[in-house]
Amino acid sequence: MTDESQEDQSKHMLGLETILVRGGQTRSAHKETSEALFLTSGFVYDSAEEAEARFKGEAPGYLYGRYANPTNTMLQERLRALDGAQACRLTASGMAAVTAALIAPLRCGDHVIAGKALFSSCRWVIETFMPRYGIEVTLVDSTDLAAWKVAIQPNTKMLFLESPSNPTLEISDIEAIAAIAHSAGARLIVDNIFASPILQRPFEHGADVVVYSTTKHMDGAGRTLGGAILGLSSFIEEHIDPYLRHTGPAMSPFVAWNVLKGLETLSMRVERASDSAAKLSDLIANHKAVRAVRYPFRPDHPHYELAKRQMKSGGTLVAFELVGGKKAAFAFLDALKIVDISNNLGDSKSLATHPATTTHYSFAPDVQLDLGVTPGLIRLSVGIEACDDLCRDIAVALDAALTVE
Repeated sequence: MTDESQEDQSKHMLGLETILVRGGQTRSAHKETSEALFLTSGFVYDSAEEAEARFKGEAPGYLYGRYANPTNTMLQERLRALDGAQACRLTASGMAAVTAALIAPLRCGDHVIAGKALFSSCRWVIETFMPRYGIEVTLVDSTDLAAWKVAIQPNTKMLFLESPSNPTLEISDIEAIAAIAHSAGARLIVDNIFASPILQRPFEHGADVVVYSTTKHMDGAGRTLGGAILGLSSFIEEHIDPYLRHTGPAMSPFVAWNVLKGLETLSMRVERASDSAAKLSDLIANHKAVRAVRYPFRPDHPHYELAKRQMKSGGTLVAFELVGGKKAAFAFLDALKIVDISNNLGDSKSLATHPATTTHYSFAPDVQLDLGVTPGLIRLSVGIEACDDLCRDIAVALDAALTVE
């Protein structure tokens, strides 16, 4: 597909599944079927004059692998089209994407508001790292719109949230929080990792910047680490490009190629896993070993109506609390035969973790409880195995949790 044919197609509204397979595709002179993998650190020029023109931005072409690569460009264009963004840039990990999106536009004296229900590394960047450089931070209950409004200050530049949140699956009102941000002249960054662009499209609800860990659903096979930042071209070019170019958290072309291939089946995998997660959430909720279950599309979820407005389905993750606390949680995990114990998520394989002792272990017990991370909490990332097999495995493990005294 040539650049010209891409421009022709951009005039028409392509279906999501078509974008996942063909978005951003460019072919070399060899006319390969699969996207080409350009494993090169640098590029050459036909003349010194051409090199000068490229570095001045007066001639098209690539300069250095840390800045851009043809394989990475294909992935950026595919993600941009998928999410409906003007521009996309890639990073070496999801946390590199979060950090760049937060840090690059800010200066000493700026103020950031963030939902307190965050992945531990996200919260560390916001609560510990950023204040070292004179950036003021306020943490709020992301589901409390009044709290967002009260936290706004004259120097507020950025609002940040996860929805659904990790690991308790809280749902934040993206549209309402975006309106609060914009009324203060600030930007809203949404971490859309749990929902994926298949189930939730934050830009359509007013988000200014969206970040992803491509490690999760996009790769989907546990092979690579990567991240992506999407937003307006002006934001990307003014803030993100200089930061990435000079600090260097570049995505490997090999990783980009893997993610390109993973995207081809993204919608099928996410939809299948979400269907299974919905069924598993009902099974889990009805078991005596379980005190409470969190799944966005269950009517007993505290933000059920909001989730239905923002998301296409309830997603691939289920959170639930076992009656017997940590001992019951460990008994449950140790009894699993199909589902693996892992702190990763968004994989084709079903994975379960105990957040209090893994992803959120660094938080003090009172902070964990404030976030809803109780000793009995389990986060289940549902994969694409046969749902009946998963149901049997989970049921047996719940029975094992019930025997713990």
